[in-house]
Amino acid sequence: MANIINSTDLHQKSGTSSDKKTKTTILLIALFSFFAIYVLILFKMQVIEGAGYRMQSVNISQRSTILPAQRGEIYDRNANMALAINTDSFAVYLTPGEAGADYDSVAARLAQYLGITKSEIDARVESKKSYTSYEVKAYVTFDEISNIAENITDLPGVSWASKPIRNYIVEAKSLSHVIGYVGDITKEELKVMYNSGYTSNSVVGKMGIEKQYDSLLQGKTGKEYRTVDVYGKKISETPITEPPVMGNNLVLTIDTTIQKLAEQALGERVGAAVVLKPSNGEILAMVSYPYFDANIFNTENASKEYTKLEKSSNNPLLNRAINATYPPASTFKVVMSTAMLAEDAMPSSKEIECEGYLDYGGRTFKCHVGIPGHGYLDLKNGLAESCNVYYWTVGRDYLGVDLISSYSKDFGYGEDLNIDLPSSSAGFVPTSQWKERRYHEKWLGGDTMNLSIGQSYTLVTPLHVANMMAMVTNEGKIYQPHILKEVRDSVTDEVIREYDPKVLHSMDIDSAVWKEIKEDLRYTVTDGSAQFPLNNKVVQFAGKTGTAEVSGYTNSWHSWFVAYGPYDAPVEEQVVVCVLVEACNPWEWWAPYASNIIFQGIFANQTYDEAIDALGFRYLVRPMGRQE
Repeated sequence: MANIINSTDLHQKSGTSSDKKTKTTILLIALFSFFAIYVLILFKMQVIEGAGYRMQSVNISQRSTILPAQRGEIYDRNANMALAINTDSFAVYLTPGEAGADYDSVAARLAQYLGITKSEIDARVESKKSYTSYEVKAYVTFDEISNIAENITDLPGVSWASKPIRNYIVEAKSLSHVIGYVGDITKEELKVMYNSGYTSNSVVGKMGIEKQYDSLLQGKTGKEYRTVDVYGKKISETPITEPPVMGNNLVLTIDTTIQKLAEQALGERVGAAVVLKPSNGEILAMVSYPYFDANIFNTENASKEYTKLEKSSNNPLLNRAINATYPPASTFKVVMSTAMLAEDAMPSSKEIECEGYLDYGGRTFKCHVGIPGHGYLDLKNGLAESCNVYYWTVGRDYLGVDLISSYSKDFGYGEDLNIDLPSSSAGFVPTSQWKERRYHEKWLGGDTMNLSIGQSYTLVTPLHVANMMAMVTNEGKIYQPHILKEVRDSVTDEVIREYDPKVLHSMDIDSAVWKEIKEDLRYTVTDGSAQFPLNNKVVQFAGKTGTAEVSGYTNSWHSWFVAYGPYDAPVEEQVVVCVLVEACNPWEWWAPYASNIIFQGIFANQTYDEAIDALGFRYLVRPMGRQE
């Protein structure tokens, strides 16, 4: 019995020892596993994710300040006349946390130095305890900064930084529609542009070239880093700086001499003038009156100035050269003549009698000369005399609405010309189907007659009409009009990109047609109804007048003239000039006079005053009050 008990004891002792070993093994495995997991976590945090944590640590301990980049500058076609440059200016900032308990007194003193109210500063500061720097005023002068610097010991938390403002050439204010202006980015703009690197402090183009090529002009902002504590308070006064990079410079196709000439030739008359090179689509001058001084937007009152311009009766913000549309009037007869010859619809030698009127559909259509009319006219004289009866007959009896509309579109009418400005009007070309859909009325022969003389529903911009004449000079080709010539590096002045001319429209028409159209347009200038205002001994040009009836004005019409010259020169040496004077001006048929002045100034290398004296127009130039 004793032996059995001893054996059992031994067995129990052996079991207990085995359990202890198992528990020890399990404990060791658990400890090893825990240690292994800990090592893996440390490895992941320090090696795999270490860079991210280190960056997060840096971000927590650093605060960055944006250093605005200067916008690229804008120059004329010769790259020697600056049209938009940067002028030194400053922005003042307040860090309320650094002012501490003295915030209110600091803000009050700062407001006095800046010429604003304390409440204006309070409105810009989101938290009086924050160590964030808030911009309290921009467009601060050097004298104001000097005054603040002299009293900086009494202004804890106040700092300033350079914030360049845009300065525009004042010698040719008519460039305001072309160059445009800049302003602070709006919330709506930021929503669209945020992914392109723009911030709430960005200054962006609002109109013209400044807006069209904003991404090229912007440059790259810099940053200034400072070490701060957990509350955002600066620990180190020595910043780490990433300097900003200035934007690219732009060289435009604009010739400032021609721009100034066109500006003065149009004068203070509501309207527009366009000068372009037909051989490549370069815009040499673009004037729209009334214009505005873009420098008014470089002030704290920019929004008020904009509202004032917006409410002005003649809308100075409207670029009438590309955004306003008008009936093309008799300039449209160039399209009609081309269609008639290209379609061989009627011999150009065939004569049509003008008795001063044409009865049709129970209505009498009166020619502009009245009774007894022009008599018998062929195409050349019909164009020269701008005879409505002649073109009414051609349109109604020989071409028809479909052909007229088709040729209009071939000349670029009724579509956006894709000029490199933010917006331009496509104008409008009617068709018989359009009238039926729009008014639920059938297109009538009387509609075709009105369409044939550029009245009816057709609407064009001055740029459309200039491009129409470019089609004639190029004998069936229109280039996309453009204002950008080159993009240059702002540091090295190296040409980064040149504009490559693009064909916008082409027409496969026999050269004999274009030759006859050109000859008839020259004859229109030398022997037509506008011989006197178009007389020029320096340069021969060919063109067409137009007088558009306008409802709402008594005995007043839009005055058109479009021409190209020198008539006998290669197309590479020619320019197209188009002038429109709106009906709201006192009637004086000024468009042909203004165009002649521009041609005289360009090809005689004369100023406006020299040109009007050479042409004998001095007595016609009368002082005009600015129309707002």
